[in-house]
Amino acid sequence: MSRADRGTRAMHQALPPALRDAIDDFAEHLSRVRNRSAHTVRAYVTDLVSLFDHAVRMGCVDLAELDLSVLRSWLARQRTTGAARTSLARRAASARAFSAWAHRAGLLPADVGAALASPRAHRELPSVLRADQAAALVEAPSRQAPPTDQTRTDPELPDQTRTDPELPDQTRADPELPDQARADAVRTDAAAGPASGAAEAAEAVPLRDRVLLELLYATGVRVSEACGLDVGDVDHGRRVIRVFGKGGRERSVPYGVPAQRALDDWLRQGRPAMVGARSGDALLLGARGGRLNPTTARQIVGAYAETTGLPRTSPHDLRHSAATHLLEGGADLRAVQELLGHSSLASTQIYTHVSVERLRAAYRQAHPRA
Repeated sequence: MSRADRGTRAMHQALPPALRDAIDDFAEHLSRVRNRSAHTVRAYVTDLVSLFDHAVRMGCVDLAELDLSVLRSWLARQRTTGAARTSLARRAASARAFSAWAHRAGLLPADVGAALASPRAHRELPSVLRADQAAALVEAPSRQAPPTDQTRTDPELPDQTRTDPELPDQTRADPELPDQARADAVRTDAAAGPASGAAEAAEAVPLRDRVLLELLYATGVRVSEACGLDVGDVDHGRRVIRVFGKGGRERSVPYGVPAQRALDDWLRQGRPAMVGARSGDALLLGARGGRLNPTTARQIVGAYAETTGLPRTSPHDLRHSAATHLLEGGADLRAVQELLGHSSLASTQIYTHVSVERLRAAYRQAHPRA
């Protein structure tokens, strides 16, 4: 448990019983009724514990005493402590969601959060690789040895079964600890077996890395969705993968011939060398045989980007790049929305702005009268 989680738990325990119970009931509603992931529920709970801690300091010890002035005071205090506009917008959304639920449940006489405004988050254009940069990145595992991981102390993350990556990513059951010096870890884990087995496991790592990078760029899936794939989610005949995204919503996403080749190599030569008792049906495996963890996947992408000489790159940057390149190639905006699993077209429209900005930059650089 992190220091922040311990602090939230202590604040939760210090709240009056009525407020504490309301948070717990709302968390159960999110988990059981709304099918939210454990990480999403934890984010809501963290926000509400902060809100009610502030309310108690203002003299509000009963849920019925919660009103709009308390909510606004809480957000104002968050702002004075340096919270970003995006964080304030998310916390306001948490307060509104709780208020609406509490009113429906009869815990609040009115939905006091309905009138709570939140600051409009400043939305920066996403970082996008050029097509040649993306190609260099996904082909890097075939040309170079696996880079050593930079992260050494990231704790194991709690995973959920096919759940909601609405907030920081989660995958399915049995997470793999982040690989630490991945090539060394593979050799260490395999040391107990025959030397040939250790060599095969070490050789499997680049195949795993290649298929991870190919899938992230070819399909534009979230890193949690890629790590959550099972072997049975891949339809080789139609070249599509079955993805479970936010709220457990299922969608089918196509992939191309290079990704198919990477999948074939991984399933035929790589995965059998890394599979273990903890593997289950997971498509992508970590060095110790468990399901690949999103944190490890981020390390893999970042390490290959660094050794390839690219700017700092994350799995989400590959997602941004895939969407932008699709639109630049003439794909329909609605089709891209469906591929990415966006519930709102507005989320997809940001990539049209990226394409326009890239066009403007090219114009300014090349046109004599720019």
